[in-house]
Amino acid sequence: MLESLGSLTGSPWIYAVVALSVLLDVFLPVLPSGVLVITAATAAAAGTTTASTVAGQVPREVPSLLILILCAATASVLGDLVAYRLARRGGDRFDRAIARSRRLTRAQDRLGTALSRGGGALVVIARFAPAGRSVVSLGAGASQRKVKEFLPWSAVAGLVWAGYSVSLGYFGGQWLGATWVGAAVSVLALFGAGALAAYVMRRRHTPRPAASTAERV
Repeated sequence: MLESLGSLTGSPWIYAVVALSVLLDVFLPVLPSGVLVITAATAAAAGTTTASTVAGQVPREVPSLLILILCAATASVLGDLVAYRLARRGGDRFDRAIARSRRLTRAQDRLGTALSRGGGALVVIARFAPAGRSVVSLGAGASQRKVKEFLPWSAVAGLVWAGYSVSLGYFGGQWLGATWVGAAVSVLALFGAGALAAYVMRRRHTPRPAASTAERV
């Protein structure tokens, strides 16, 4: 896998491809932006390993981890902001589209409550959940939340997600080798974080049954 992507991960174009993928997956959650970030970070681990094992030899081109994190995080925030703006200015037509989706309606209500209380952990958790970023960004805009309430948490979410994804790829490549095995384990860890985030979101926002009269007495 890494060999087939070597020409891309060894080129500065990898940053543009990663940024574009992360930017667009708020609208197309099927895009493998996380897999791409992990693959680029694994390639960086491969270059570091080569440099340490072959004396005096410097890899031709490997992605910079810092630039990779900054590209992914910045693109994540920009994508969130575009989705937020489109939903905020969508008018009645967009509101009707939101109303037809129970998932978006519930997310809009939950997010509005969380942000109004000064807490945006939901934004960070949702960044890892499948399609959670899309639901939260669109919900924030549709509910007319102020940008100052949403954007800082979006920045934190983007940075945490980018740092986690790059760390998975890099350390997976260091510990398991820069092969498809290391990349696959890293991708599974990313999917595991997404499944956990989805579970936490469901648990946090599942209505609790009302206490019975006997319990209240």
